[in-house]
Parts: sequence; C-alpha cells; structure tokens
Amino acid sequence: MQLFGIPNCSTVKKARDWLTRHDLSYQFHDFKKQGVSAELLTNWLAQMPWEKLVNRAGMTWRNLSDAEKAAVIDAPSALNLMLEKSSVIKRPVLVNNGAIISVGFSEANYQELIA
Repeated sequence: MQLFGIPNCSTVKKARDWLTRHDLSYQFHDFKKQGVSAELLTNWLAQMPWEKLVNRAGMTWRNLSDAEKAAVIDAPSALNLMLEKSSVIKRPVLVNNGAIISVGFSEANYQELIA
C-alpha cells in the first residue's frame, strides 16, 4: 500500500499511526518532497470525482482567490490546480496496487477496508 500526503498534516499523522498500530506495511509518499505527477493524478481522477480529491475545506483552497476557485469546474481544471498546489489534495490518499481505497481518514473506514 501507499499513503500519499504531507507529514505534518494531523489527518495524515492519524492514518500513519493507525496503519503502524495495525502492523500494516505501507510506503509514504510526501507530496511536498516527492511531488505528484499528472499521470498519477489523472489515474486518481479516473477512479474518483475531482470534488472528492480537491479539499475545499482546507487552508490552501481558502487562500485561493475567488477567480482561482471559480476556475475549478471539472477534472481538467482540478488536475491543473492539484499539480500547481499539491496541498489542495484531500489527505491522506490510501492506494493499493494503483487503486484508491480511501481518501481522508476515518478509523472506522480504515478498519472496514482492511478487515
């Protein structure tokens, strides 16, 4: 499994702690240090609506201008924003063999997915 996110994000920390406590092996991919590719995000957008991948409740989104927010209307425009500002991606993204199994963290959801 791969866990994508930012190490100082509290939700990512909770997910990492949960996976470690349950002895589940994963690779951590740091958006800030390792970046995200158009290919990866295109794959994710094929699996999930852009509205679920763009975190419109986070500080990165809130700090965008009204014009920048209004420009995000579909998957291609969301892709451009996520490539430009990876912090706008909802975190964490848990992936297994290329398939998204969870976006965000909920202990109950992880328990159900992993069980």
